[in-house]
Amino acid sequence: MSVKCRAICGAIEQLAPPYLAEEWDNSGLQLGDPEAEIKRVLVALDVTPEIMEQAKAEKVQMIIGHHPLIFRPLKALRTDSVPGGIIREAIKNEIVVYAAHTNLDSAGAGVNHLLAAKLGLETAVPLCSVQQEGLLKIVVFVPAGAEDGVRNAMAEAGAGWIGNYSHCFFQSAGTGTFLPGAGAKPYIGSQGTLERVDEYRLETIVRESQVKGVVAAMLTAHPYEEVAYDLYSLSNKGESLGLGRVGKLAAPLTVRALAEKVKTVLGCTAVKIAGDKAKTVSKIAVCGGSGAGLAGKALLAGAEVLVTGDVKYHEAQDAMARGLTVIDAGHFATEQLIVPALAGYLRSYAREQAWDLEIIAARESDVFAYI
Repeated sequence: MSVKCRAICGAIEQLAPPYLAEEWDNSGLQLGDPEAEIKRVLVALDVTPEIMEQAKAEKVQMIIGHHPLIFRPLKALRTDSVPGGIIREAIKNEIVVYAAHTNLDSAGAGVNHLLAAKLGLETAVPLCSVQQEGLLKIVVFVPAGAEDGVRNAMAEAGAGWIGNYSHCFFQSAGTGTFLPGAGAKPYIGSQGTLERVDEYRLETIVRESQVKGVVAAMLTAHPYEEVAYDLYSLSNKGESLGLGRVGKLAAPLTVRALAEKVKTVLGCTAVKIAGDKAKTVSKIAVCGGSGAGLAGKALLAGAEVLVTGDVKYHEAQDAMARGLTVIDAGHFATEQLIVPALAGYLRSYAREQAWDLEIIAARESDVFAYI
């Protein structure tokens, strides 16, 4: 069974909520019908003519790109240029195009999180906090014997995480009462008779972006025809989300050794270094893509090195003058790791939802060659 484009967009937005996107960005569904039926998806870093050819060859109905196909308002739509030619081919072949850009950069499991993890940074936190995600308390009342199934369904949908601990619930016993009326088909009891049932109150915490999925999973697993549950807003906040990351290496390295590690884990043939290559460092900032603008934030956070891409000559000079070493691994290398990760996330999500959906990771390479 195919899946609606709208449902796939919803899955992406659980991972990378739209509110995390920068004001200047243009993330979201860019081209096509949200009600389109999707059987095959191509995940890519960029939506280029080459990617469109891959999409056509793979017979996909949806392309998910990290970089937006339409970034600035179009003043003309010429099909002999980019993006006009790509838009023409997408419409002609009924391919919808979606972009998850800075919201995916800032997301808890997004580009910068992956980059920090690849470099082995411990206790990494955002360099530039967009906001802290809201938390809610969810409470549901379950008949004795059904509590494990409901609890596990909610946990698998994302509820009950506190730090590195999952399935964090509190359970208390009590008595529930209800009187099934005309037309009711009760799981326990019969119409017109007041029932008293041994029930459990299950309560846990859930991230704001995951409430919809958790409630849906709870309702599916719950045996009652009508489910009693409550949602409470909490003053305590969840994970801090935002651009970049800063954290510590497990053991100090020289800048040269760190640069070699960057090359190895990101698959680079070369990187650029601005700073003392023999200096030993431990606190590292990262930003996938173009992150030179976060040099000031990196310094305030106590970072000794900023690993990013697209650093200009004078930006590197300024960072060095302020005591910050820069390793420029390129835009492509610092972001391409999101493609297999996003494809993997969507495959897992599709399996959980029993979607008949094939997810393909695009074949891409850096626009620059190093000789």
